[in-house]
Amino acid sequence: MKIGFIGLGVMGAPMAANLQKAGHQIVTTLNRSPLPEGLTAEVLANPAAVAGAAEVVILMLPDTPDVERVMRGEAGVLAGLRPGTLVVDMSTISPLVTAELAQATRDAGGAYIDAPVSGGQIGAEQASLTIMAGGAQADFDRALPLFQLMGKNITLVGEVCGAGQTCKLANQIIVALNIEAVAEALVFASKAGCDPAKVREALMGGFASSRILEVHGKRMIDGTFNPGFRMKLHQKDLNLALSSARAIGVSLPNTATAQELMNACAAQGGADRDHSALVQALELMAAHKISG
Repeated sequence: MKIGFIGLGVMGAPMAANLQKAGHQIVTTLNRSPLPEGLTAEVLANPAAVAGAAEVVILMLPDTPDVERVMRGEAGVLAGLRPGTLVVDMSTISPLVTAELAQATRDAGGAYIDAPVSGGQIGAEQASLTIMAGGAQADFDRALPLFQLMGKNITLVGEVCGAGQTCKLANQIIVALNIEAVAEALVFASKAGCDPAKVREALMGGFASSRILEVHGKRMIDGTFNPGFRMKLHQKDLNLALSSARAIGVSLPNTATAQELMNACAAQGGADRDHSALVQALELMAAHKISG
């Protein structure tokens, strides 16, 4: 199959490479950086040309405005879409905008499914991503063989476009609040005179055990914040969650708190650190560092 893949960044490049390894031909548009080693693709002038050449168009872009520009721009996907082409947005963007783009795609004669992912760069490289999809069952079934080349845990969350995005934002809420909980617990224990490494070790054997405590708790104690997932991207996702919640009349008080802590870290130059660096905002307020 000829697949248009727009957004060959840290996540998109290995995802496209896994599709290529299975024998699919990749078509893309001008990228901000050269094609990564091991990935070959036909490079066309703009998203409209990609849409005109491909049977399926996959988007993996940073934020809502990027997806809107690529879809609705003068030479965007919608301008070149052929009847029957399936657009799969694997970015994490606004569920409300997703519904609008899905309708615009259907109006242009195409089909649309949103399928944001979780699992980070390692998951993209190992084709083990969690994929949360929203859209018609028939469109999901059409995309499923491609999803299976990129991920392992693949779920059609709902048959309304935007359901996948909502599920991804729920994921990001849970992750953020778990990071905040682990950070608070370790700062509290450390300032009370306990060794945070020993506290973490003890908690790993109890009901408080979690992947966040295991991985990010160690990052906090070691003070190593090279990004697996950048703070600024989690800020973006929490902004989406909070704006979506306002639109439907839901209060997310603890999500707002986590967002403010991330804002504080970003203001101190931490936007490109791993999101586990949220602990640094709590350290500042406690006048106490848990790492050496």
